[in-house]
This record gives sequence, C-alpha cells and structure tokens, in this order.
Amino acid sequence: MACEDLPAQHAVRSAEIREWGYRLLCGIDEVGRGALAGPVAAGAVVLDQDLGIAGVDDSKRLSPLQRRRLAPRIRSRAVAAAVGYAAPREIDRIGIVRATQLAMHRALARLGVQPDHLLLDAFLLPGTDLPQIARAKGDQLYAEIAAASILAKVERDALMQRIAQEFPAYGWQQNKGYGAPEHLAAIAEHGLTPWHRQTFCQNCRPTAAGE
Repeated sequence: MACEDLPAQHAVRSAEIREWGYRLLCGIDEVGRGALAGPVAAGAVVLDQDLGIAGVDDSKRLSPLQRRRLAPRIRSRAVAAAVGYAAPREIDRIGIVRATQLAMHRALARLGVQPDHLLLDAFLLPGTDLPQIARAKGDQLYAEIAAASILAKVERDALMQRIAQEFPAYGWQQNKGYGAPEHLAAIAEHGLTPWHRQTFCQNCRPTAAGE
C-alpha cells in the first residue's frame, strides 16, 4: 500500500506497515531549519521492531540531558543510524526547503543499509523511489522519527557548541544559532560570520560583516 492510498488522517502504526511486508522502516527528521546560523541537520534511524528504547519521544519534549543520554542508546541499539547536514552556504544558494531535503538524502546515504520504507514528519521526501509516509507530528507517532530527531538535535547542538568557541559573542552555546535576543544583538554589533545564513539575516542588520 502506497502512502497516497491512505486516508489523510490515518495514523498508521509501524506494526501495520510491517504487516504490508516492509521490515526496515527508516524514520527521518530535521532540526535547525529556522536557525539564523549553523547548518540544518537531518537524522535517519532504522529501529529493530523487537527492540524498544525506553524514553524515546519527540526531541522537543525532552530535556537536553535526556536527549544526550538517549543518543548513544539509540546508536547502539538501532539497526542503522546517521545524521546528514546542509551547510549555511548551501541554504543560501538553494533555499531552506531543498537544503533540508539534501540533508535528509545525505543522512540516508550514510546509513550503511538500504531501508525499504520511510517515515517522515509532515512532508514527503522528493528524489527517492522508496515508499514513504509523512504525518504531522510524526515524531510523536513513530519511534523511528522520534529517534531520528533526537540524534539530529544532539549532534547539531554539539556542533554549535564547538563553533561557539570560535565565535563566543553570539551565544551559540545557549541559543544554538536561533534568533535569541543576545544573538541578534551580537549580529548588530559584530556582523555576520561564515556560519550565518545570509538570506535569513537580511533584516538583522543593515549590512553584512565586511561590507
């Protein structure tokens, strides 16, 4: 059964999809889509149907500590797991929608296994022949999507922590590149860095750094 055969509001469960003959269900989710700085990240996770991971939930409903504790458990117990990125310059060049899709394809390519069905949060993924289902709040419906969102969030947060050491004025340790007041104030005072998305920051200050 293809995703387009399903009623729009039918929240089909993973177990039901497996009854159709699919075994390697891959959840995909993105983080960082609305940030002013840093890449957009996408997680891809294939879970063993018989191996549940207690505590896995939508990453936004978990604390940073809970996410950090869950991430290694997900990696150790998943059939396959990976994170892909699209850089700020790619976001500026092709737009956030296509860049997010690019990050998802990169995550899929890094899995090391070929899934036979995709599960996505809200939007289908173009550019693949794999059957797929996309549902609003999919990270609350499917453990595979929730696990993907946790991995992507933990890895992107860690990256923002590392690059914050090079650009400490912007508060990325706390705001992770989003438009928090201290981040906006730092842009106004210091301009933009190579990690900023120029197209997202056009209204943050009159000119970019160096102009």
